[in-house]
Amino acid sequence: MKFIIVIPARLASIRLPGKLLLEIAGKPVLQYVWQTAVASGAERVIIAADDNRIKNKAMEFGAEVCMTSNKHKSGTERISEVIQKENISSDALVVNLQGDEPLMPPEYIRHAAEVLASDSDAGVATLACPFTGLEELLNPNTAKVVLDKKSRALYFSRSVIPALKNQDYTEISDFSPWLRHVGLYAYRAEFILKYALLTESKAEKSESLEQLRVLHHGHKIKVGLVAKMPGPGIDSQDDFARVSGLILQNSFNNIS
Repeated sequence: MKFIIVIPARLASIRLPGKLLLEIAGKPVLQYVWQTAVASGAERVIIAADDNRIKNKAMEFGAEVCMTSNKHKSGTERISEVIQKENISSDALVVNLQGDEPLMPPEYIRHAAEVLASDSDAGVATLACPFTGLEELLNPNTAKVVLDKKSRALYFSRSVIPALKNQDYTEISDFSPWLRHVGLYAYRAEFILKYALLTESKAEKSESLEQLRVLHHGHKIKVGLVAKMPGPGIDSQDDFARVSGLILQNSFNNIS
């Protein structure tokens, strides 16, 4: 199976400016992400840069780079530009790997592409894993997903779904009925071009979950299951310190 990875790499960041160029053991965060992408077996790995500083650093470690506008509001919009500039085939499978996710396992990336390839009616695929505890389940920062019998998403929410009607959540000992969304996406290239034209939905705005736009407009999202959440991404200085420690300890087997 062939698939392409595009890594949206934006220099600006509100909470941690220039985070993709911060170094861990002498290598920028972006290089760890790129190495993970290459290890997944993708046919191509393209870094979608919005600044020459990103471009130059990526070229130093041998990555393929496509320069994109710095006006994009999302990584999906940036990928849409890459698809057009690189003349990527409309039926190509494209995985969106965020540039601040150096601990995403390569096998998860490949699995997302495989899940999408398995369902010709889906324009998008993503991943989910079981919850492991009550605090995690009740946390509004963790997105939940409910699936239909074909493993397609029915709905995503920050609330607990499915909800318990007549039971106290503190009495739960088995968390297997609930699935936590893993924010990794694979798309058919033709769908990304359509997605850029979709309007925001009320549910998406209320939940602050962009994937609800896809469901609102009647498109299908196939969901693959993985055993556990990947390592943390980097949004803040605290995140950077935590991820740096994990990499230095070689705690994740996707790091080289």
